[in-house]
Amino acid sequence: MITVEEALSACLALTRPLEAETVPLAEGAGRVLADPVFAKRDQPPFAASAMDGYAVRDIEAIPGRRLRVVGEAPAGRAWSGRIGPGEALRIFTGAPVPEGADRIVIQEDVTVDGDTITLGKTLDHGLHLRPSGADFREGARIEAPRRLSPADIALAAAMNAPTLSVTRRPEVALIATGDELVSPGEDPGPDQIIASNTYGLKALIEAEGGHARLLPIARDNRESLETVFALASDADLIVTVGGASVGDHDLVAEVATGLGLERAFYKIAMRPGKPLMAGRLGEAALLGLPGNPVSAMVCGHLFLVPMLRAFLGLPAGARRRRRARLMADLDPNGPREHYMRAEVVPGADLPEITPFDRQDSSLLSIFSRANALLVRPVDDGRRRAGEIVEYLPLGPLIT
Repeated sequence: MITVEEALSACLALTRPLEAETVPLAEGAGRVLADPVFAKRDQPPFAASAMDGYAVRDIEAIPGRRLRVVGEAPAGRAWSGRIGPGEALRIFTGAPVPEGADRIVIQEDVTVDGDTITLGKTLDHGLHLRPSGADFREGARIEAPRRLSPADIALAAAMNAPTLSVTRRPEVALIATGDELVSPGEDPGPDQIIASNTYGLKALIEAEGGHARLLPIARDNRESLETVFALASDADLIVTVGGASVGDHDLVAEVATGLGLERAFYKIAMRPGKPLMAGRLGEAALLGLPGNPVSAMVCGHLFLVPMLRAFLGLPAGARRRRRARLMADLDPNGPREHYMRAEVVPGADLPEITPFDRQDSSLLSIFSRANALLVRPVDDGRRRAGEIVEYLPLGPLIT
């Protein structure tokens, strides 16, 4: 058996950054930017008012001062004159500030009498001006690669970028294996169960920016496995679930090898998830996950997610671990790295983590409640409540 770190390194070696494609700006959210976006103009392109009020010369912003209103500037239409001594311009948020003016007196500080305004006894101290280029200058850039957030999309729009160059979504073919499986909604026989793993993995893949295809369930015979593998021939990544162990009916490795699989490794020193394999099958990377539901999902977080990030051109590698205060005693760990399902909540100085009492790799009900994986190193000694331990987040802290 190899270590988790060695297995992840081998998995990442099977990937390659995918090519870029152009998408409309409105379809860019969540995609990975492949090429930088450059601003085509300053923002704002002119000095603009930050408030509704009156544009004046700052030297004349004196309590009680009377000024003559010489015009009006709504947003989107500049006033072409120049503000001189004793003059003011009615102006609205976003409108260009006229020449001669260097302050906006907010309308709450003004009394209006026809074409004359009187400044109040106390004035807001702000200038309420947005200088030209205060946000960004022409040529400013959004760096790549990065996963585009809603704020990034808004910034690209302000930069006047109608399209974006993004990395193509990895195509992932998901293959569940086993005579015991039926799809959700079907009527299982007395000796069958519902196929759940591929549905959870599909959600994980698509949350990370991939596109997942659920292929028909492969039965425990060579003909069925070969047929389903043929349906996955155009994928960037093939993910099998189950059938990778050493039982008489675990045929995935044998059939895949017959189809040309170049296996990188088989079995890793971790739990849950020992019967993991990876390799290359034609042009596709292959990741063979264990069949137990929690094992498949834990391995998905540890290996599948970093592989997707590598395909997308994002920084890939082991997920960053965090520290928390242990809230329960733990017995010594054995020769395999253990990823315990746990609950993390905020604490006074550090988050507090409590592993669930039941850690069986078939318990999806426990996994769905977990928001963290408590990491126990190989041969880790007994742990006492109050010690500091490491964990991987699965979701937000529970408040």
